[in-house]
Amino acid sequence: MTLPRDFSRQSFLGANSEQTLADARVAIVGLGGGGSHIAQQLAHLGVGHIRLVDPQEIDASNLNRLVGATEKDVLAKTPKVKIAKRLIRGIRPWAQVEMAQAKWQVADDLLKDAHVLFGCVDGYRQRMYLESAARRFQLPYIDIGMDVTKLTNERYAIAGQMIMTLPGGPCMRCLGFLTQKRLDQEENDYGNAGINPQVVWTNGTLASLAVGALVRLLTPWFESDRNFEWLELDGDNQLISRSRQPEYSIKGPCNHFTSKDLEDPFFELGGLRWIKKA
Repeated sequence: MTLPRDFSRQSFLGANSEQTLADARVAIVGLGGGGSHIAQQLAHLGVGHIRLVDPQEIDASNLNRLVGATEKDVLAKTPKVKIAKRLIRGIRPWAQVEMAQAKWQVADDLLKDAHVLFGCVDGYRQRMYLESAARRFQLPYIDIGMDVTKLTNERYAIAGQMIMTLPGGPCMRCLGFLTQKRLDQEENDYGNAGINPQVVWTNGTLASLAVGALVRLLTPWFESDRNFEWLELDGDNQLISRSRQPEYSIKGPCNHFTSKDLEDPFFELGGLRWIKKA
């Protein structure tokens, strides 16, 4: 038996929001703690076309945060993309789900005709490369990440961020998030970083902020003329605030991408409202 589609509880998103979300093509790179939360929420929202990209299989350390995963998946070494697809189709059997158990660089066919790209990857350099791909394909890019910093032997600080950038607007380098100092430090520390601590509630909070940014892009629920968003999470006090870093970093129009970086001549998105056609 197929259940009727009833999205009446989210009708405030707009008269055509159900169809808009059903028609949307959304790609997620990274299906760990953050990406699995996003996949679940997209299914609940009724997003109809979801692309999943991640090269890894689940391991035991993922069970503390990977939504939809089970101990049987750990024993079977189930790919993370398969877990996410199973989760999505369990909520919305009619959703079209494509997946690639591969690095996103060799699965860009799943990205280039998406409407929005989510990045849930580790490391500054990977973020830089993925945002560059989003610019190439003229896609809004929504990025999430978190850090746990040791303060003393018994105390830690949890922090995270959700950043959205749009074609034609400031990129993450313009905003002051991706800096040469951070990129250099990451490269110098390569191999010595150890395990990156992650927890389910912080991943879930950041994923919810990211999905909220998507809904604001696709529906008239909340009109905004901002061409970027950077929300910071103080995980210890559980507070979210808008970052003030762009006030000091943005010096003018984005100059980190040349005209040849900004558009694939064989790619056509259609009439979505953040794409400005000549």
